[in-house]
Amino acid sequence: MLYDYEIDYDTQNSYEKGLDAAFWQFLVIPEENETQELTYWHFENDLGEKNSVSINGLGFTTVQVRANRIIDHIKFNAHFKLTKKEINPYDFDLPLDVAEERALLNSIEFKTDNEPYLRKTKFTILKEHHSNIYTFKDELSIFQNLTELNTWAFGHLYFKTGVTDVNTSLDEIIENRHGVCQDFTHLFCAIAKHHGVPTRYVSGYLHQGNGFFGDSQMHAWAEAFVPNVGWIGFDPTNNLLANHNHIKVCHGKDYTDCAPLKGVVYTQGKNETKYTVMVKAAQQQQQQ
Repeated sequence: MLYDYEIDYDTQNSYEKGLDAAFWQFLVIPEENETQELTYWHFENDLGEKNSVSINGLGFTTVQVRANRIIDHIKFNAHFKLTKKEINPYDFDLPLDVAEERALLNSIEFKTDNEPYLRKTKFTILKEHHSNIYTFKDELSIFQNLTELNTWAFGHLYFKTGVTDVNTSLDEIIENRHGVCQDFTHLFCAIAKHHGVPTRYVSGYLHQGNGFFGDSQMHAWAEAFVPNVGWIGFDPTNNLLANHNHIKVCHGKDYTDCAPLKGVVYTQGKNETKYTVMVKAAQQQQQQ
């Protein structure tokens, strides 16, 4: 089955006392991979400033915009069309010997090959007093442990907007037990890494037509590397494996690598940014 999606990403930036110059970088374009094909994209702003496109250090497409004149606002709009292929996320064999799988996970060669996504960051490190918050079970495979972790994180945190921001520490999230998708994802990544599983933070879009929890901007979930299987997407905000409703933009070690908007703005007053994202399924069609 193939699914067609259209996405509108809008952001409006207002500057109380205007600005003299600015640089914005957007990381919002869906990637091309084995499950999704980007068929159209367009990016514009209401002041006619020129775009430039480049590939960042992690291999994902970014759009840059510069303003070298005095303005008090700017609006950006991005529109995407893409096709997603439905896959069965459980379509693989579990290891026959759990002990051998665990030995591979603990091997120096495996740790060296996967070091970037075993590396702990300030958003994905468990402090000592939280190091035993969740324990993997020796009798279960890595995938089974990750699936149970996904369910645990979903139950441990309560989805609530406005109580955290991009700088909220993992300690605060664990203690207060409220947050949004990036907080669920950081918690999942921290625990998985603590148990030796390479894990990366994923930023993208979520089609919420099936009643899923998600932010009004962009969604976040995790990808964990399971030996002899590969990268598997886990969405702890919704307690499911990533599927055709998850439209990937990029991945990184944590939110810092995947922030949809970064910039430098020269202004003396306050500034405000508002986002809206709409994801709709255009149609469904049988695969030929």
